[in-house]
Amino acid sequence: MDLLSGLNHQQHQAVTAPPGPVLVLAGPGSGKTRVLTHRIAYMVAHLGIRPGEVLAVTFTNKAAREMRSRVEDLLGEEPSNGPRLTLGTFHAFSARMLRREAADGDLPFTRDFVIFDDSDQRSLIRQALKEFNLDPKQVQPAKVQNAISAAKNELIGPEAFVANTYFSEVARRVYLRYQQLLQQNNALDFDDLLFWAVRLLREDAGTLARYRQTYRHILVDEFQDTNTAQYVLLRLLAGEAPDLFAVGDADQSIYRWRGADYRNVQRFQQDYPQAQVILLEQNYRSTQTILDAAMAVIDRLPGRRRKRLFTERGRGTRILVHEAYDEADEASFVVETIALLIHSGEVQPRDCAVMYRTNAQSRALEEAFLRAKLPYRLVGAQRFYGRREVKDIIAYLRLIHNPADQVSLLRVLNTPPRGLGAKSVAALLRAAEERGLPPGEFLIALAEEGGEELLAPFTRRAAAALTDFGAMLARWFRTRQDLPLAELVDRVLADVGYREYIDDGTEEGRDRWENVLELRNAAQEFSSLGLTTFLEHLALVSDQDTLTEDQNAPILLTLHAAKGLEFPVVFIIGLDDGVLPHQRSFEDPEAMAEERRLFYVGLTRAKDRLFLVRAFRRRTFGFSSIADPSRFLLDLPQDLLEGAQLGFQTPSEATFARQTRWGSASIASPPEARYRVGMRVAHATFGEGVVLETRLDHDDEEVTVVFEEAGIKRLVASLAGLEILEG
Repeated sequence: MDLLSGLNHQQHQAVTAPPGPVLVLAGPGSGKTRVLTHRIAYMVAHLGIRPGEVLAVTFTNKAAREMRSRVEDLLGEEPSNGPRLTLGTFHAFSARMLRREAADGDLPFTRDFVIFDDSDQRSLIRQALKEFNLDPKQVQPAKVQNAISAAKNELIGPEAFVANTYFSEVARRVYLRYQQLLQQNNALDFDDLLFWAVRLLREDAGTLARYRQTYRHILVDEFQDTNTAQYVLLRLLAGEAPDLFAVGDADQSIYRWRGADYRNVQRFQQDYPQAQVILLEQNYRSTQTILDAAMAVIDRLPGRRRKRLFTERGRGTRILVHEAYDEADEASFVVETIALLIHSGEVQPRDCAVMYRTNAQSRALEEAFLRAKLPYRLVGAQRFYGRREVKDIIAYLRLIHNPADQVSLLRVLNTPPRGLGAKSVAALLRAAEERGLPPGEFLIALAEEGGEELLAPFTRRAAAALTDFGAMLARWFRTRQDLPLAELVDRVLADVGYREYIDDGTEEGRDRWENVLELRNAAQEFSSLGLTTFLEHLALVSDQDTLTEDQNAPILLTLHAAKGLEFPVVFIIGLDDGVLPHQRSFEDPEAMAEERRLFYVGLTRAKDRLFLVRAFRRRTFGFSSIADPSRFLLDLPQDLLEGAQLGFQTPSEATFARQTRWGSASIASPPEARYRVGMRVAHATFGEGVVLETRLDHDDEEVTVVFEEAGIKRLVASLAGLEILEG
């Protein structure tokens, strides 16, 4: 295969750049994955670089899978007589490094460590708060967790954490205890993977030299999303004379809240002044109208390197701006428009995506889809791996993998119920501590050694239940390496009677059991890779990794979750000041800049059609009030738009039948509005006033009037008998 055919000039320049530091500033839809994969294939096929010397890192498993698949298509199967290309996420790479290096005993955990998710982390933080007699209602565990995460992303350990407020002092003390509890559980959290990888390479010169020698050629995707820990990790691995190929776009940096720093793009150029910088500006995704709108928004950001995005797809249709009356009307407009597009044969349901700033905005959308009896897919809702029954079985597997995992033990010790109360569990924890063992290992000893000394702290009933559990755990632990993974899951389910516990014959019970069977299916896929790899995969899976094409339905997702995706038709809702941009950004210029980038990312997800929707009234903190249009909407050139004039309540461009279905849609003629904003009217009871708002509602008109004496009243026009005085 000719690796260079079909590349435009800038792509060709990037793919064939000589080894050394290269920074590719890739506009949205400009083929950055194509450049990355062709670059890897070019290095191997034309520069004679061995695949085992190449490390390529990105941010999601989905992106990593796509990259590997494309490289294999370009090169064919990698040779089996040498190391394969290392391609994965930052966290997966770091986890594997730590498992390999933990065998030497210089790290405060063993190679069988488990990776704790958010809920596991909060459990430990609550435990630490309880030990310090701190009320979780006064000191929020989630806030402490965020402080600890932010510190780790900046490579600040508990010993270096500086406290200058009451909260930061609490966070410092909890951080120290939290790390101790993690070590007792032989566990790492998500941020630890990077934190310990950097610490290892900084403190062990021999290990650093070995990894630099192994990975002599490094490529990184979505470079603008790197945080301090990731940037330092890359610099450590790359060394002083690096072959480091970074692809990113500071304009698409939208993860500041989790530590991402777009300024790393600038640091790259400062740290490697000899770097070649290449711009990718030709867009293969969107129409020129959409690109022009996106550039009008992002060009208002100061201090950035401008890109002139262009496409050969033509101008396309204008962007439709719609002003709904309120959140319910906003959601109805979206659902009805999608139904009309599908009925007309323009799109498939899966071609449509609805994006919003916060998860809470999905509620009105979901209700509108349900009322219309139309299916939809929700990204970022409770993930499959976050469901109770799935987490139960994962906890059993984690405990089998690592009997020191106290968090998992406490989850499953009485699931299904074994008659163990809080006193019995407390006695178990005390007895294990006195013996100097993790509770899981103590239970194994209890089953295998027995004896009055070990059984003394427990009642006869508790002793029997704990001994039985310990015996099961010992059997599972002994056979974990020999049994195929799916059979190990079967053994656990049978031994604990989990189906009898979870499937009570109701529809909900059957659904829960089906989720357990789906987890078993996932385990079956990992049978050849083993329990450790399977658990690592579960810990590092993201929302986008769970997005499949199985259901042909519109997708609802936040703008943050939309990064890296594209759709023929995109709706962005909630375009009101205080929603997008979010009100938290009003006093913070950096936060406001990120809100602007977030809108830019949303705009550039659209391929063919783009709908921008706002509400005239919006409910905030329980009160409905008139909303101001998003300042970002006002940046858009009017010649790119069609639809309602911003800031005024107007009739819909088209009123769609309320009973629309995928299979049928009809368009009803809109009723004519009789009243206008600013019109003077008179009411028999309330006197004279001025029309403040007007809304067409099916066959009638709803009018809000501010009366000179009676104040503001909302009236149904057909019943109110309003007399028009003037205007």
